[in-house]
Amino acid sequence: MKVLHINLSDISGGGSIAGYRLHEGLLAQGVTSNLMVGAPKLRSNRVATVPRKYRTEKQLLTLSRPLGLNYTHLISSFNIPKHPFYQAADILNFHVLHGDYFNYLAISQLTKHKPAIYTLHDMWSFTGHCSYSYDCDRWKIGCGKCPYPSIYPDIQRDSTDWEWKLKNWVYSNSNLTIVAPSQWLTEQAQQSMLSRFAIHHIPYGIDTEAYQPLDSEECRSVLGIPSDKQVLMVGAENYGDSRKGGDLLLKALQALPDSVKMNCLLLVLGHGGEFLSETVGISSLNLGYVSSDRLKAIAYSATDLFILPTREDNLPLVLQESMACGTPTISFRIGGVPDLVRPGITGYLADPENVTDLCNGIIQLLADKNLREQMAQNCREIALTEYPLSLQAKRYVELYQQVLS
Repeated sequence: MKVLHINLSDISGGGSIAGYRLHEGLLAQGVTSNLMVGAPKLRSNRVATVPRKYRTEKQLLTLSRPLGLNYTHLISSFNIPKHPFYQAADILNFHVLHGDYFNYLAISQLTKHKPAIYTLHDMWSFTGHCSYSYDCDRWKIGCGKCPYPSIYPDIQRDSTDWEWKLKNWVYSNSNLTIVAPSQWLTEQAQQSMLSRFAIHHIPYGIDTEAYQPLDSEECRSVLGIPSDKQVLMVGAENYGDSRKGGDLLLKALQALPDSVKMNCLLLVLGHGGEFLSETVGISSLNLGYVSSDRLKAIAYSATDLFILPTREDNLPLVLQESMACGTPTISFRIGGVPDLVRPGITGYLADPENVTDLCNGIIQLLADKNLREQMAQNCREIALTEYPLSLQAKRYVELYQQVLS
């Protein structure tokens, strides 16, 4: 079996990393797997770049952008069938198709002779422009009158009803099977224009060897963290992104009692986290953006609690990584987060946007070492039984075979 994944990138961004991990899992199962991406970061004979006609597409963008139609200028997507990766493939697997590298109008042509799995990583596939709609459900009825035109990917003009219609028309002429990684996104897809297709729930998989509990004291020694500190870890690709809830995190940490702050160290991963240590009154260690699985496993293993204040999410990879390393987590009850953060079992779920509840969860778990230790065991056991990469790859292989037959 030969599979071609089409994705925004190979290892940059959550949806891209999830797609690459699946690619690695399939290779381990003996499947021939290749990637065609918009922005490759790795040098590999299994990774190709989506062909582009930059000059022509730049000229077309001056027409499509003011009309509020994202990505329709990317005519090079129609040349993908000429690429050897496409020609050799038995089946396609779409992933993140937004990000200014792919034209969704090409989906019907690409699936005319080769069936495709469409793995959803957010809501963009069935909305009029946004990757997450928050409290808006106009995507169920055709969009238009968009309340959030500035949400990524932003639009200069509200043509969301037209983009919605274009996507609906493309899907009516496409050969797709849908996969959603979280229960929440599965339910959203079932209420959308994608309901015309078979929809399967297959969670992301994670390498439980790369991400496993390590000796906490040794990890703290490696990172230079005092052994007497309680460690709170936070991680985001960009704390300036409102969806990641950096403002909510800041308020929750500021609200912690001074006695708690004195005993804590804040371990920060990601871009733009410097403002946290400067304003919350907690000593911190900022590791910046970390791509190394080993270093991330060391950081999780040195941590008492991982905090993710996200406003909208599918199945956050950082929560899955934290779980595999046996680190209890605190987050909000939104999207696919409850699939991973299970109250009293693997962590604490606060009410959405409720900073006081988030703060109370931190205080409660920091004060109960026995509960944290039990949660740590639960986290690892659940990661091993429900989310190993081999299980995800096996489920995809079975689905590929089912579609091809």
